[in-house]
Amino acid sequence: MNTVKGFRKGANLGGWLSQGPLDKAHLDTFITEEDIARVASWGLDHVRLPIDYDNFEREDGTDIPEGYRHIDDCIAWCKKYNLNMVLDLHKTQGYIFDDFEYSKNFFDDERLQARFYGMWHKLMKRYAGDSDMLMVELLNEVVRDDVADKWNDIATRCIEIIRSYSLDIKILVGGVCYNSVSSVELLPDFKDKNIVYNFHCYEPQLFTHQSAYWVENMPLDFHIGYPAEWDQVCGLTYDMNIAPAIPCMEESKKMGIDSLGPLFFEKNFAPAIKVAQERGKCLYCGEYGVIDQADPADAVRWFKDINVIFEKYGIGRAVWNYRGKDFGLVDGHYDGVRDELVKYL
Repeated sequence: MNTVKGFRKGANLGGWLSQGPLDKAHLDTFITEEDIARVASWGLDHVRLPIDYDNFEREDGTDIPEGYRHIDDCIAWCKKYNLNMVLDLHKTQGYIFDDFEYSKNFFDDERLQARFYGMWHKLMKRYAGDSDMLMVELLNEVVRDDVADKWNDIATRCIEIIRSYSLDIKILVGGVCYNSVSSVELLPDFKDKNIVYNFHCYEPQLFTHQSAYWVENMPLDFHIGYPAEWDQVCGLTYDMNIAPAIPCMEESKKMGIDSLGPLFFEKNFAPAIKVAQERGKCLYCGEYGVIDQADPADAVRWFKDINVIFEKYGIGRAVWNYRGKDFGLVDGHYDGVRDELVKYL
């Protein structure tokens, strides 16, 4: 399978220009040049920079110059330390992946879609010249599973806009169901060698999101190790009514999944790998990681297993998350295992 060069191993900078406060103190200090140097020291080759529209654009569509300055700084730091960068539009006006009510009209409202296209016009006017080190991501995590065709149409139009500024910049496109790996096969072929298929992986969610306060029906004191017995994972997922992105019970048996380990990830990724190989596309996992409620040693084992399959198939990836957001690698939770963990990013 083709490999996206320069974007083999990376780290997300979530919580800085996306899903974080908009005040100056936070924006000036959450991520600094020293953090980019640290990412480079781990042997990674890129960062993924999520950005929310309201960091660089007001509700009326006018620019916020200061918001662009932080993007400019990150690009400059990456160039200094020989890193590449994914510019990820994490939230656009009218669509936020973690707010269903706010986002319900985006796929049918041409006004909101026009605003989305307008953002990409602005971003490409400013950053098309950095195509040698930049990959752009259209939109983070399309949640609904009933808008695949509508999203494909929107993505196709957005790609045309980006191509009007740059013919060679790499473009990440993910599918529906929270960018699940199973939705990759629903994406168009996109007869474009610089289109990269994107997915996220937090499987099994019962482990990677244990005790997560934002997961519906997840007890705040729930804990489970890794690896666990697959029947136990499926049974608890079913009993607790926690919706996984992968099938459990009978469906998982049809896929030949009966245990956790590298083969678990290989079988889940198999349809996406097949599609990418048939179409000559690269695969990229824009988010994967383990919540800081899990045992650190178990987290290392999870990273080690998924890394086997990333490496086997040349799948690029960016770990979630460098700092904060309940997953931060540089936070105290991982102090005792960090040196080992980064070997498996």
